[in-house]
Amino acid sequence: MLRTMVRDCLYLNWALPAGSLPEPPSPLRYQLHSWQGRDYVFASALLFHQEAVHFTALPGLRFRYPQLNLRLCVLDDDGTPSVLFRKMLMPAWVTAPVWLVTSQPVSWAKLDFPHPSRGGDGPWLWRVERGGSLEVRARLDSPAVGEGPRLGGWDQVVRYFQERPHGYAEATGSLHRVEAHHPKAAVWPLHVEVAGNGFLPRLFNFAGGEPWPALHSAWLCPEMPFVFDFGIVPKVAPGVAVARPEPAAGRVISPVFRSRNTTEVPAPERRRMAC
Repeated sequence: MLRTMVRDCLYLNWALPAGSLPEPPSPLRYQLHSWQGRDYVFASALLFHQEAVHFTALPGLRFRYPQLNLRLCVLDDDGTPSVLFRKMLMPAWVTAPVWLVTSQPVSWAKLDFPHPSRGGDGPWLWRVERGGSLEVRARLDSPAVGEGPRLGGWDQVVRYFQERPHGYAEATGSLHRVEAHHPKAAVWPLHVEVAGNGFLPRLFNFAGGEPWPALHSAWLCPEMPFVFDFGIVPKVAPGVAVARPEPAAGRVISPVFRSRNTTEVPAPERRRMAC
């Protein structure tokens, strides 16, 4: 089992036209939302610090590193809201061990992330470099929803992106699954400005010549403790038809690790919003 504390997790969310994205691997399907006569898929970038990462059998051996996850909102064969990981970026020194343990789609990048939870109201600056650049500037603000389909009030928006117990990633010719469970966490709404030179469209395989949209929503979770529990489940050949709605038919997938949070960590009450 692997334990870690996820700190200062920045959520950036966009609504992308479904026709500009490649088809997800079977048996996943995009969770579609109609808006202004078109179907959209929500995409997210999560920028955070992994801290006190250690195996339970070796509690004295701990390390930390920043990470960027790029994900798309999908439904799996059970109809469960899930995420499809497109890319995981982290420092070069940690990519090989992470790939060996989790078989996730990891790549190296230069990451320079702040620690907003250490104090102040911002602005804060996140920087990423990997065949291009991404720069995010953010400060505390009131809850707000921007461009894209409506998901309800602010609490419903936060739950939509965070309450996704299954994650999937293509690697080594297979589809791998992650199970994640976590309690409520503090949420700080943000005003965010994003700049880059095609970094996000390239990593999301965003095509069709359309401009990258404006942000739908953004917030920061100061800290969440995780425990990762690794296991194996049977493989299913790619392209096998999956019966719905019976969850037992065509059950996915290949190597799996499960994660679950253990405790909830408080944050300053003036910034706190339960998700």
